[in-house]
Amino acid sequence: MMTQEVKESPQWVQTSLAGAMCLGLEPGKFLRDARSTCLNILLTYERGCKAACSYCGLGRSRVNITDQTFIRVKWPTYSMEQILQQLKLEHHPFKRICISMTTNRGCVEDSVTICRQLRENTDIPISVLVSPTVMKGKEDLQKLHDAGADHIGIAVDTATDELFDKHRGKGVNGPHKWEKYWNLVEEAVEVFGPIKTGVHFVVGLGETEKEMVTSIDRAYKMGAMSHMFSFYPEPGSMLQDHPQPPMEQYRRIQLARYLINEGIISGNQISFNDQDEIIEYGVDIQKYLNEGLAFMTSGCPGIDGQVACNRPFANERVNQAMRNYPFVPEKSDIDIIKTQMGDQVQIHG
Repeated sequence: MMTQEVKESPQWVQTSLAGAMCLGLEPGKFLRDARSTCLNILLTYERGCKAACSYCGLGRSRVNITDQTFIRVKWPTYSMEQILQQLKLEHHPFKRICISMTTNRGCVEDSVTICRQLRENTDIPISVLVSPTVMKGKEDLQKLHDAGADHIGIAVDTATDELFDKHRGKGVNGPHKWEKYWNLVEEAVEVFGPIKTGVHFVVGLGETEKEMVTSIDRAYKMGAMSHMFSFYPEPGSMLQDHPQPPMEQYRRIQLARYLINEGIISGNQISFNDQDEIIEYGVDIQKYLNEGLAFMTSGCPGIDGQVACNRPFANERVNQAMRNYPFVPEKSDIDIIKTQMGDQVQIHG
């Protein structure tokens, strides 16, 4: 009797459906021609992820991960050999590749191996979204840097230590610790340099707008950039019935993130009402609303300095209002965005 081959990293990886489509490995079309300009590579293991994050489609409470969704879509599995072959074709749109770890002991060395393979076969910039829980701090960060990565991502996700513990730590019998994540942010900035570390935040896990602004400001003062996601209820996760945050809440925090990341304001210039909602930014925001850049997907850049990690439609279905625009919003988009900011926001500083 023949045994089925175990498809595990580093020989095998998963990619997002969008990435697979742009590699020419899956059929499909993008709304408004918003092709993915970052190839996301997810490490995969038969034993799955050892974490149990309440909102994640990879949490250990789910089984048969390769047949499940993650960030709303399926992630098909391919050999690295096949992916490298496709990357040698000239038709792909990729300006960056991001290797994403799961919480497994072998993922650091496997990420180093894959990073080296990519560096030897392409000239596309490489990021690694790391799992601090299984890392040895600077030692492992340096290995990734030496293997060819130029940016690091750290998914802190929650805005406070209490919410982190609730959704990722003791509250779900998970292994992650808030301070371990922030310590690695500090070490990553030391190894990779300022603005080359990205801290991921998910809006809608129970935080106030003021709490999220505080963490965004903390990351910026450490030399890290913040990248924003809107919570989406992942089927099969513990929060599958949890609602998405109101659009007004997400828009206000998006603008705050942009203004802080760009060095236009600091967090202490933002004013809040009695519900800790943003009401004023300390600067005239009309210009930034009209530009629309604050409402695009935030992520690591390509060689041209523009955001490459545009994750088209990762936060919503294509028939829903866009939360992260994977392209520069058009005037009609901006008109909609302005109505989504909420009546309490003061436009003029």
